[in-house]
Amino acid sequence: MTTLPVPTLDHVVVNVRDRLDEGLETYRRLGFTLTPRGYHTLGSMNHLAIFGTEYLELIAAPAGEPRRAGILDAPIGLNGLVFGTEDSTSVYEALSAAGVPIEPPNEFSRPVELPGGGRRDAVFRTVRLKPDATDVGRLYFCHHFTRDLVWRDAWRHHPNGTIGVIRAVIAADDPAPLAALFARMFGGDAVRRDGDGHTLLLGLSRFDIVTPATLAATFGAAAPDGAGRATFMAALTLRTRSLDQAASALAAGGIDARREAGRIVIPATATFGATLEFRE
Repeated sequence: MTTLPVPTLDHVVVNVRDRLDEGLETYRRLGFTLTPRGYHTLGSMNHLAIFGTEYLELIAAPAGEPRRAGILDAPIGLNGLVFGTEDSTSVYEALSAAGVPIEPPNEFSRPVELPGGGRRDAVFRTVRLKPDATDVGRLYFCHHFTRDLVWRDAWRHHPNGTIGVIRAVIAADDPAPLAALFARMFGGDAVRRDGDGHTLLLGLSRFDIVTPATLAATFGAAAPDGAGRATFMAALTLRTRSLDQAASALAAGGIDARREAGRIVIPATATFGATLEFRE
């Protein structure tokens, strides 16, 4: 009997295409502490906002980089939801046996400068769903071999008080196919019906698959434009230590944010295409 992986959240990815300088400045103004620029051996570049057990990644590639056409051709915005694993080989074998369209593990790295001088390579192995598995965006697993080079305490302190990801919100004209894919990946008990949509449970986080009507009712004009896509990654809910702290950091950055009872909402137009919601 195949043992399916238990879903955990490793990180979320905001695609800024070839505009990483602008993305860095925007997310600093949003109150995030960003890591120094990383250069992957695959040809992409990134900055990370490290939280307690997961992180947010700004991903980009140099204009015309042929190895990363998937970044340069994809819409700007929330573009990747990444599961964690400590055994990428077993994930590949289990999902292949379950009939999930999955690609073999792929290992790569990026150099990291050390606080006392010198450098080491942060090494990763990813297991990606094939592009035709879903039209929602990039879904994959990430296996860290050098976690100490990623989760440094100095990088976990953010002016906006963010300590974790509560949820990612996916908009879908029909939530059922993506929910069924998640059930094949993780088992039916990992997915539950929620109103007119579905929710995938991931430890202390979750992925909510909602209809466009529910997305609009939740975020109003702050929701991203789906640009005609039937399914797309739309929003992130982040846990902050204090809404007052988040509000102060956003005001200092000149960010147009809407504060309501129990939350702060930032429109996708101010964040490179991903609606951000802060809650305590």
